Amino acid sequence: MLDQHQIYEQVLFETLGPLAQLKSASLIAAGNHNQGIRLDTSEGVFFLKLNFDHERNILAKESEGLQKLRKSTFLKIPQTFGHGRIEDYNYLLSEYIHSSRQQLEYWEDLGLGLAHLHLNNAKEFGLDSDNYIASLHQKNHPTENWLDFFIEQRLEPMLGKAYFDRLIPLDFLKKFQAIYSQLESLFPKEKPALLHGDLWSGNVICDQEGKPCLIDPAIYYGHREMDLAFSRLFGGFDSRFYEAYESIVPLEPEFESRMGIYNLYPLLVHLNLFGTAYLPGIEKIVKRFQ
Repeated sequence: MLDQHQIYEQVLFETLGPLAQLKSASLIAAGNHNQGIRLDTSEGVFFLKLNFDHERNILAKESEGLQKLRKSTFLKIPQTFGHGRIEDYNYLLSEYIHSSRQQLEYWEDLGLGLAHLHLNNAKEFGLDSDNYIASLHQKNHPTENWLDFFIEQRLEPMLGKAYFDRLIPLDFLKKFQAIYSQLESLFPKEKPALLHGDLWSGNVICDQEGKPCLIDPAIYYGHREMDLAFSRLFGGFDSRFYEAYESIVPLEPEFESRMGIYNLYPLLVHLNLFGTAYLPGIEKIVKRFQ
């Protein structure tokens, strides 16, 4: 079995070749499934994500998402250099983002960049393959109708998992499903837009030039209001972000009344990942539509 230092060296060999020599490594982030490591090498500084999940393609899908975003927005997206699996570790080697102070136009740039991303459209909601949001499987079967996609491939899989894992009782599952019939006229008609898919403050970092950089995507073509609602879930972004976004692609009226419904999906994700502390927020939204 390889030790940590040997794993780092093997990653460098598989992604950059034999000339890349490891100088030092430092742990900069750690969670239940992932570790983030800074690798200083003879070829420069890199960011290594190690994942301990049994899903062997989880970081391959993250790499695909990052590459898709790089082609679809002027915002900074880390370059990826390779991914694979060594022993029990999935790995993704990418560009290391050196942080700095935010420029004055930071929030405006983020809003304009997200609007630019959302102008990438598709014929159907979904994606050409499934991927992940955090460590959870995310279904993306192409679907013409947004409501069908939202219910069948966003809400129902997460709701079913929560019930199966005994995080919610049967009576609440039925109350939750009972609101579906009220959603038909709620959503404005929109073209499927390319979404970041996991847009909260922890997935936006400041780069060396003081500009916003997007990380950890869960991309798919969806209703663009999903990203905007998610961005408001845990405190929200600066008001300049929303003003800049709407200067390019204004939101339809009464977005505030729809925001909770959109956020049922990320709240269910958090319920499944972190437990019942997120259940009261879900219950509050469902109660509004009973």
